[in-house]
Amino acid sequence: MIFISKHIIPRGFAGLTLYPFIFLKREDLKGNPILINHEKIHLQQQRELLIIFFYLLYFLEWFIRLLIYRKTSKAYKNLSFEREAYQNEHNLEYIASRKRWAFLWYL
Repeated sequence: MIFISKHIIPRGFAGLTLYPFIFLKREDLKGNPILINHEKIHLQQQRELLIIFFYLLYFLEWFIRLLIYRKTSKAYKNLSFEREAYQNEHNLEYIASRKRWAFLWYL
């Protein structure tokens, strides 16, 4: 389910997935298949990690990467969850062929 809410989305981001919802900053982004696919990849990640473990691992990995890179944007872009989503967002068939725990290949 997709919602529009510019107040939930952090500055610099177009979308955010909080299972089972996808939040977009603007209405026109609903028509962006690449962005929607990126967020749907996050939905798959969240499902397979039973939601709560996704968020725990996401923030733990972000904190570790922040210690390594010393820059929030670089830490974010190097998260395994984000790397999987960014590298496969253009493949609109990715979710159908995605193997479970695929984000582990991006650690």
